[in-house]
Amino acid sequence: MRKVFILTLIFVLSLVSCSYSEEVKIGSCIYRFNDAFMLRFRNAMSEESEKAGAKIDIADGQDDQSTQDAQIDDYINNGVSVLIVNPVDRMSSQAIIDKAKAANIPVVFINREPTPEMLASYEKAYYVGAKAEESGTQSGELIAEYFKAHPEADKNHDGKLQFILLRGQNGHQDMILRSRYSVQAISDAGIEPVEIAGAIANWDKLQAMTIMNAFLMSIGPENIEAVIANNDEMALGAVEALKASDYNKGDASMYIPVVGVDANASALDAMDRGEMLGTVLNDADNQGIAAVKLAVALASGGDINSIGYEITDNKYIWVPYQKVTRGEK
Repeated sequence: MRKVFILTLIFVLSLVSCSYSEEVKIGSCIYRFNDAFMLRFRNAMSEESEKAGAKIDIADGQDDQSTQDAQIDDYINNGVSVLIVNPVDRMSSQAIIDKAKAANIPVVFINREPTPEMLASYEKAYYVGAKAEESGTQSGELIAEYFKAHPEADKNHDGKLQFILLRGQNGHQDMILRSRYSVQAISDAGIEPVEIAGAIANWDKLQAMTIMNAFLMSIGPENIEAVIANNDEMALGAVEALKASDYNKGDASMYIPVVGVDANASALDAMDRGEMLGTVLNDADNQGIAAVKLAVALASGGDINSIGYEITDNKYIWVPYQKVTRGEK
């Protein structure tokens, strides 16, 4: 009897050991790899997955929703433990949630937020990101603070701020909220904002540079008092266009303040050179870490409230933004 008991105990312990050592497999979809912010996000997720002992595979959606849909289907068919998805089109999130729910696989959305109704449709659907209105407010505050500290920035001395607004992707919640709240922050600072030109540049440096070149030719740099961009890549595109017109190259009399969002390395370097006024840190590192910690806890049955990040409304992890000015790293 004692021998049978020992063998049974060994067998039970081996089953317990196997259940706890089973590797968490994360299938992650990124809207496109050619994005400086999402590169930081991907690196953070890869590093955190390695620390957690989880296996992560990250797919490039190539900015095409049908490509990403096929990648999600492959992940589900191959039996991943959990999905981390940065959707090409945030309105496709419901279809992604329906697929995950049918397969009983948790899904963590990042960077592009599904609607509350979409997340509510599945108890294992979550979102990790930052509140876009915060970044918009902080962008506007950077411009307002500069305008108040530099009377010469009011080129036509009318007390109003004539600015250009470079917007991200059409329909993206970050584009909508960053644009709205940046302008509102200028108004809240007691300065009347006047948008003299604006355009969609799809988060892209080259598109923004082309658009800014056109504005410089049609409006004239002497009539532009600031440039607000929804992200750093577009801000850097505007800076390149300004430099080609001999602005923002060190002459204080030929300077137009430009702000962005993300605090990527290129933007920080441009700020150090005096080419760009400021940016807002969109903390990709902490968002990537939080997404993986949440995904691993969901996949392994762990306590999601013990991962080191606050979960609000049982659906969201919010990572705060932070203003960054010249000399700050």
